[in-house]
Amino acid sequence: MPLRHYKRWAVALLLLVALAGIIVDAASREAYEWSAFRKYLLDGRVIKASLVTLELTLLSMFFAIILGVALGVMRRTENPIFKNFAWLFIWIFRGTPVYVQLVFWGLFSTIYKEVFIGIPWIHFGDFSLGFHLTLSQTASLFWIAVLGLTLNEAAYMAEIVRGGLLAVDSGQEEAAKSIGMSSLQTMRYIVIPQAMRVIIPPTGNEVISMLKTTSLVTAVPLVTDLYARTRDISNETYNPIPLLLVACTWYLFYTTILMAAQYFLEKRFGRGFNRNAVISA
Repeated sequence: MPLRHYKRWAVALLLLVALAGIIVDAASREAYEWSAFRKYLLDGRVIKASLVTLELTLLSMFFAIILGVALGVMRRTENPIFKNFAWLFIWIFRGTPVYVQLVFWGLFSTIYKEVFIGIPWIHFGDFSLGFHLTLSQTASLFWIAVLGLTLNEAAYMAEIVRGGLLAVDSGQEEAAKSIGMSSLQTMRYIVIPQAMRVIIPPTGNEVISMLKTTSLVTAVPLVTDLYARTRDISNETYNPIPLLLVACTWYLFYTTILMAAQYFLEKRFGRGFNRNAVISA
């Protein structure tokens, strides 16, 4: 006979009543200024700033994942130089607040007017092994913000990757080496594909977290993201609450898309591992 979960349905009904009460109360409060919310939700300035936020998120996470994989692999190598360099990087960027780091990178172009990329101190007349990059105070600030977010996130991604690599049974590596595969081939074709099912869930969380962390790029001048734009508009109109709701709505919109992408990635890399547990209350 089927069980009757009266307590479960009673709690669910209580939650629905509470949610309905919150919605009705919010809809009737003048402080939220829903007319201003509807006016600025699809404002061109807000949409443009939201795209900047999405661009910052995707670019920063793309480079952070690449750098994080490299650092995570370096942590597992037998080369002490690589291992200690990766540890030092993680120690610095994970041990200091991201806002402090962004403030420093925002001042980077005032500290270094010009950066030389190449091999220094080697010149052949007017020719040198490299090139000079002039840091414009306006053009490079977006990429400086991407750099600051990337370096901070790479430290966390390195630990996520290292945890995923450690989750793969060591016998897999031994079997790969026994058939003549190199360490690079073993890592590329055997270890990393199996570690992906462990790496994907926390990486998805980091992407969503990065979307919200971009609100801290206000530390970098002249980079206008979603939060900065809605804050500027609220300073002009003196109604911060509806503009905060506008920002939250756009963040929720992009978060929903990212969560859907995370779900399909987890499903793709989790094939063959049916470990879903159903919790009954």
